[in-house]
Amino acid sequence: MKKINAIIRKEWGEVFKNRFVLFAVAFLPLILTAIPLIILGSTQDLSSIVGSAATEYPPQFAELCQGMSGGECTQYFIVSQFILLFMMLPVMIPVTIASYSIVGEKTTRTLEPVLATPITTIELLAGKALAAIIPALGATWGSYLIFTLGAKILTTSSSVAAQLFDPLWMLSIFLVGPLLSVASVSIAVMVSSRVSDPRVAEQISALVVLPVLGLFISQSIGLIFLNQVLILWIAFAMIIIDAGLLAFATQLFQRETILTRWK
Repeated sequence: MKKINAIIRKEWGEVFKNRFVLFAVAFLPLILTAIPLIILGSTQDLSSIVGSAATEYPPQFAELCQGMSGGECTQYFIVSQFILLFMMLPVMIPVTIASYSIVGEKTTRTLEPVLATPITTIELLAGKALAAIIPALGATWGSYLIFTLGAKILTTSSSVAAQLFDPLWMLSIFLVGPLLSVASVSIAVMVSSRVSDPRVAEQISALVVLPVLGLFISQSIGLIFLNQVLILWIAFAMIIIDAGLLAFATQLFQRETILTRWK
């Protein structure tokens, strides 16, 4: 762990000098948190809606509105559309950090000393992966906390804000989020170890966000409905995918080959 901690400190000391990385970690979460709060604040006057407005929503969602008024159900329906935004953060942020972690060292001429150090490949990759995952999860969970506090203030009743702590949100933020982050980092490390331009590494690695973006679009247009069962299936699938990606990334990362190719 001492070796891994040393790698993490080294990574943070280098990558956070990059302004784009700082933007991704600091401002991107704030932006994606502000958007649903602004929309939520604009729906405060919907509390006057009464009757059976909830019946206009998908049947699966209407079941979640039991005991809510039409306005409260509308607010929660709008808020629930943004749950996937908080699942994008643990994908987008570590991609920015991890894609720079290896190829960035090539441009700064620090890769050879790192690869020559007496550490195993697993220790090296674990340090680089955790250096990307920890800030991503910290930013994601911090944004979620800000969002829940803002929602408690902006919603018309406590019942809407209470829904943000139901199992669906907890599983999405604290289970699927970290699993997505691991997959994101694994792909970014694989790409970063095979290209020689940081911009190319970032652009290719950024494609990993497309599946989550596809889920967001599909939910927005009504093709899917995000519920606990679907989230659990996603978590199960991500565990298998993460195991495969980690194994493949370890095999793909050949220290001698990288040194020979980049000299």
